[in-house]
Amino acid sequence: MIEQIRLRDLGVIAEATLPIGPGFTAITGETGAGKTMVVTGLGLLLGQRADSGAVRSGAAQAAVDGVWLVPEHGAVAERVQDAGGEVEPVGDGRAELYLGRMLSSEGRSRATVGGRTAPAGVLADLADQLVVVHGQSDQLRLKSAAAQRDALDRFGGDTIAAVIETYRTAHAHWRAVTEELRILSGERDARAREAEDLRAALEELEQLDPQPGEDVELAQRAERLANAEELRQAAALAHEALSSENDQPDVQALLGEARRVLERAAHSDEVLGGFAATLEELGYRVADVAGELSGYLADLDESGPHELAAVEERRAALSGIIRAHGTLDAAIAVRETGALRLADLDDDSDRIERLTEQTETAASILDEAAAALTAARTAAAAQLGEQVTAELRHLALPDARVVVTVEPGTETAAGRDDVTILLSPHPGADPRPVARGASGGELSRVMLAIEVVIAATDPVPTFVFDEVDAGIGGAAAIEVGRRLAQLARSSQVIAVTHLAQVAAFANNHLSVVKAGDGSVTASSVRVLDGPDREAEMARLLSGLSDSDTALEHARELLSLGSPRLIG
Repeated sequence: MIEQIRLRDLGVIAEATLPIGPGFTAITGETGAGKTMVVTGLGLLLGQRADSGAVRSGAAQAAVDGVWLVPEHGAVAERVQDAGGEVEPVGDGRAELYLGRMLSSEGRSRATVGGRTAPAGVLADLADQLVVVHGQSDQLRLKSAAAQRDALDRFGGDTIAAVIETYRTAHAHWRAVTEELRILSGERDARAREAEDLRAALEELEQLDPQPGEDVELAQRAERLANAEELRQAAALAHEALSSENDQPDVQALLGEARRVLERAAHSDEVLGGFAATLEELGYRVADVAGELSGYLADLDESGPHELAAVEERRAALSGIIRAHGTLDAAIAVRETGALRLADLDDDSDRIERLTEQTETAASILDEAAAALTAARTAAAAQLGEQVTAELRHLALPDARVVVTVEPGTETAAGRDDVTILLSPHPGADPRPVARGASGGELSRVMLAIEVVIAATDPVPTFVFDEVDAGIGGAAAIEVGRRLAQLARSSQVIAVTHLAQVAAFANNHLSVVKAGDGSVTASSVRVLDGPDREAEMARLLSGLSDSDTALEHARELLSLGSPRLIG
């Protein structure tokens, strides 16, 4: 329930606070005073698209703030907490929820939910659980097939909701397996070619058995073999210098001689003994290097042109799989994982067969769910038609008859049904779709009747009606006011109206008052009671707030709005 709405610099309204409260609140005012801005502001709080043109001329920004009374625990409180906001407990399991929206003249918009900045989408998420808004555009929307189906589903309550959920689950599963089958069947040839190529690649990899890093190792080996003679000469000369097999002095002999000279003189200075020890160690290391060079030369002697040819042949074979797979590591990865992929590809025929069976089963389950949904809607349609027809008798359409039909339609996630609301305005007239056969006044009353009926099975905390009385007057308007008051017994009702016959039934009457200072028009909101309300009712009736006749008529209407006379 809305407790209060505050508007600032919105349209012609400079600043206004609307105390709403429970029951039926009527909002009236002169043409151009800004009554519709109240609905515009409420729309901003409900996440509707922001239009910078709504900012008051000369102002930098417009702001709308609202206070809702909501259950302390429930879906609304949980969504607010998910957005980082909070609700403020006020007792009796209820809490206050603060919503806000700022709109700059440059078109920027900012929303607040429970005291925290949040995307406007959060406001839109909350809207469905807080308010149902009906304006003339919503009356036009009632002409759409989707809106008529939604109205029937809301009337069906939990019964239809459960069947719809079953249908949607079945429809989603059928779509999933059908799409998988379509893709698999469409790519069957390509997958067969992939399997053939992969099988050949695996056979090649199995024969070659490449090892990680083998390409680098072979490149180094080939470089060595290609320069074997040069390497042999360098190694032989170095070996000869370190350990000569001739009578020529070598490094080992020279190091030995130097060590012995130092050892003989070391008794006079121990420092020389340290040098002698170092030379001894160097001698060992030189001997080790000479031995390793000897082994290197022996290895070179064993290598020959035949080994180089074998290395180049191996490198050529590896180059082929590297070109095919990008790198040697990628080729090795294919060998490790390719078997699983090949098994998956080779299973295509069996998978298509299984998916075909699954699709048939899913289609059968979907058919059953669709039939159950159609049956539930058909049963609800008969009841909705009867109850709306009865409601229209209280809205000055005593001879009107509403028929709700459910017929086969295009399959969607919402079912296979086309729902049509038909109206026969008087006896003998064939029922015609409200989209084509209803006048503006009839359409507004059909919409109100539907909401009154649906409220019994799908209660909404707050209804907002923007000129629901368009196109009607006289006795019909009185009945519209009476039905709004009855709807207000179970829900909060806010109606922007230009008819005294409707406003008379409100327990809370607000007037949007326009004042001009010569250059800027501003509006404010007043709570009307007593003589002030009688004067406003007289103005609505005749355009004259001080006419004795109009005032008398106003008092008569207000007496009709007495709670004891509504029901």
